[in-house]
Amino acid sequence: QVQLVESGGGLVQPGGSLRLSCAASGFTFTWYAMRWYRQAPGKERELVAAITNTGGSTNYLDSVKGRFTISRDNARNTVYLQMNSLKPEDTAVYYCNAHKPAFDYWGQGTQVTVSS
Repeated sequence: QVQLVESGGGLVQPGGSLRLSCAASGFTFTWYAMRWYRQAPGKERELVAAITNTGGSTNYLDSVKGRFTISRDNARNTVYLQMNSLKPEDTAVYYCNAHKPAFDYWGQGTQVTVSS
Protein backbone atom coordinates (compact mmCIF):
# COMPACT_ATOMS: atom_id res chain seq x y z
CA GLN A 1 0.00 0.00 0.00
CA VAL A 2 1.29 3.41 -0.97
CA GLN A 3 2.29 5.71 1.86
CA LEU A 4 3.86 9.15 2.00
CA VAL A 5 4.49 10.23 5.56
CA GLU A 6 5.58 13.81 6.19
CA SER A 7 7.32 14.97 9.35
CA GLY A 8 9.28 17.94 10.63
CA GLY A 9 6.63 20.63 10.70
CA GLY A 10 6.02 22.88 13.67
CA LEU A 11 6.07 26.39 15.03
CA VAL A 12 9.12 28.54 14.25
CA GLN A 13 9.94 32.23 14.60
CA PRO A 14 10.48 34.41 11.54
CA GLY A 15 14.00 33.92 10.24
CA GLY A 16 14.15 30.39 11.58
CA SER A 17 14.59 27.07 9.82
CA LEU A 18 12.77 23.77 9.52
CA ARG A 19 13.52 20.58 7.63
CA LEU A 20 10.59 18.60 6.34
CA SER A 21 10.93 14.91 5.51
CA CYS A 22 8.68 12.64 3.50
CA ALA A 23 9.18 8.89 3.78
CA ALA A 24 7.76 6.90 0.87
CA SER A 25 6.75 3.26 0.68
CA GLY A 26 4.61 0.95 -1.41
CA PHE A 27 5.83 2.09 -4.82
CA THR A 28 9.05 2.34 -6.81
CA PHE A 29 10.40 5.62 -5.48
CA THR A 30 13.00 6.09 -8.21
CA TRP A 31 10.32 6.13 -10.91
CA TYR A 32 8.71 9.26 -9.50
CA ALA A 33 9.46 12.93 -9.46
CA MET A 34 8.83 14.30 -5.98
CA ARG A 35 7.20 17.58 -5.11
CA TRP A 36 6.31 19.68 -2.10
CA TYR A 37 3.10 21.66 -2.19
CA ARG A 38 1.60 23.95 0.41
CA GLN A 39 -1.83 25.29 1.17
CA ALA A 40 -2.53 28.25 3.39
CA PRO A 41 -6.00 28.89 4.86
CA GLY A 42 -8.33 30.31 2.23
CA LYS A 43 -5.80 29.85 -0.55
CA GLU A 44 -5.26 27.33 -3.32
CA ARG A 45 -2.63 24.64 -3.04
CA GLU A 46 0.60 25.74 -4.71
CA LEU A 47 3.70 23.93 -5.89
CA VAL A 48 6.67 24.94 -3.77
CA ALA A 49 9.50 22.74 -5.01
CA ALA A 50 10.08 19.77 -7.28
CA ILE A 51 12.90 17.33 -7.96
CA THR A 52 13.28 14.82 -10.76
CA ASN A 53 13.41 11.09 -10.09
CA THR A 54 17.21 11.04 -10.26
CA GLY A 55 17.61 14.24 -8.29
CA GLY A 56 19.39 15.84 -11.20
CA SER A 57 17.08 18.78 -11.59
CA THR A 58 15.05 20.95 -9.24
CA ASN A 59 12.76 23.91 -9.50
CA TYR A 60 11.14 26.27 -7.04
CA LEU A 61 8.33 28.72 -6.51
CA ASP A 62 9.80 32.19 -7.05
CA SER A 63 9.00 33.33 -3.51
CA VAL A 64 11.08 30.52 -1.95
CA LYS A 65 14.09 30.57 -4.28
CA GLY A 66 17.30 30.98 -2.33
CA ARG A 67 15.60 30.03 0.94
CA PHE A 68 14.27 26.49 0.36
CA THR A 69 16.14 23.44 -0.91
CA ILE A 70 14.56 20.20 -2.04
CA SER A 71 16.62 17.00 -2.03
CA ARG A 72 16.07 13.28 -2.11
CA ASP A 73 17.79 10.15 -0.87
CA ASN A 74 16.80 7.32 -3.19
CA ALA A 75 18.47 4.76 -0.94
CA ARG A 76 16.14 5.79 1.91
CA ASN A 77 13.05 6.50 -0.24
CA THR A 78 12.88 9.93 1.33
CA VAL A 79 12.53 13.49 0.06
CA TYR A 80 13.41 16.55 2.09
CA LEU A 81 12.60 20.24 2.10
CA GLN A 82 15.10 22.42 3.93
CA MET A 83 13.45 25.74 4.71
CA ASN A 84 15.59 28.66 5.85
CA SER A 85 14.83 32.33 6.54
CA LEU A 86 11.21 31.47 7.09
CA LYS A 87 8.60 34.19 6.82
CA PRO A 88 5.07 34.42 8.20
CA GLU A 89 3.75 34.05 4.66
CA ASP A 90 5.31 30.56 4.54
CA THR A 91 2.71 29.43 7.07
CA ALA A 92 0.71 26.58 5.52
CA VAL A 93 0.12 22.87 5.50
CA TYR A 94 2.91 21.30 3.46
CA TYR A 95 2.16 18.21 1.39
CA CYS A 96 4.50 15.70 -0.18
CA ASN A 97 3.58 14.46 -3.66
CA ALA A 98 4.95 11.66 -5.83
CA HIS A 99 4.30 12.17 -9.51
CA LYS A 100 4.66 10.43 -12.84
CA PRO A 101 2.32 10.67 -15.82
CA ALA A 102 -1.16 9.43 -14.84
CA PHE A 103 -0.09 8.78 -11.25
CA ASP A 104 -0.10 11.05 -8.22
CA TYR A 105 0.27 10.07 -4.57
CA TRP A 106 -0.16 12.44 -1.64
CA GLY A 107 0.84 12.56 1.97
CA GLN A 108 -1.41 13.73 4.76
CA GLY A 109 0.38 17.04 5.23
CA THR A 110 2.36 18.68 8.00
CA GLN A 111 1.63 22.08 9.49
CA VAL A 112 4.28 24.80 9.34
CA THR A 113 3.56 27.94 11.32
CA VAL A 114 5.92 30.92 11.21
CA SER A 115 5.09 33.37 13.96
CA SER A 116 6.70 35.36 16.73
